[in-house]
Amino acid sequence: MSDAANDKVSITSGATPVAIMPRAAQTAADVSGHYDELDRPYREIWGDHIHHGYWRTGRESPEEAVVALVDLVADRLALTPGMAVCDIGCGYGASGAYLAEHYGLAVTGLTISSAQARVAGGRRPAAGTFTCLERDWLDNRLPDACFDRAFAIESSEHMADKARFFSEAARTLRPGGRLVVCAWLASSAPSRWQVDHLLEPICREGRLPGMGDREDYETLARGAGFVPLGFEDISRNVRRTWAICARRLLLKLATDRHYRQLLASSHTRNRVFALTIFRLMIALRTGAMRYGVFTWRK
Repeated sequence: MSDAANDKVSITSGATPVAIMPRAAQTAADVSGHYDELDRPYREIWGDHIHHGYWRTGRESPEEAVVALVDLVADRLALTPGMAVCDIGCGYGASGAYLAEHYGLAVTGLTISSAQARVAGGRRPAAGTFTCLERDWLDNRLPDACFDRAFAIESSEHMADKARFFSEAARTLRPGGRLVVCAWLASSAPSRWQVDHLLEPICREGRLPGMGDREDYETLARGAGFVPLGFEDISRNVRRTWAICARRLLLKLATDRHYRQLLASSHTRNRVFALTIFRLMIALRTGAMRYGVFTWRK
């Protein structure tokens, strides 16, 4: 790994050094503020699921692809009706409610965004149950051994203390429980240019306290007592997401004054994320960033 990639800057007392650390501290308040301020763009450009799509055949629509990723997670979780499941970083609750309805589960989702919690809290699946808590996973105050399964789709990246992310998953899972994590990962050997112009800015602009690589996640999970069941690099299957988001954003800028005002205003703290979309597209295309799906057993 390059020297730049090894410059792991501790940003808070609870931060877990990982492969890529931003030059400026990113806190939980920054994360919640990011999603609250950009609530409308996230809902209109990404949609309810606000995560990557998964193109198995390449012929799926964007809407089908985002659900396909949830189906992949469901398969790795090995779900059965009646299970208690935690959606760690549930966003607008669409993925958790989908799993509750299709598998007859009791799903509890956590988000630190007030805007997301307002939407997620109103979800009422036709089968199973979905409950949203506006709460930080790193201070979740949930009982020990209360879940059969847990999953995190693109939320672990936003947590400064990734060791605690895993230890809380281990604490709240029952023995034999499964944890599935879909994560943005740094390449194991990024070039200095990739770190300086792609990965570090993605962390800083996207409010990621740190981006781990595959080895970081495996080490932290093992330290929390998890046994690995599988890892899949699905970067090629998900990278189309950012070209779709970029086209949607450009269309909104051309047709909707709200978007032009949002990006032009100096009061918009997170307006730079419009640029980050293009960094993410390049990072996945060049291999600087990977997209991994981990499955562990407690």
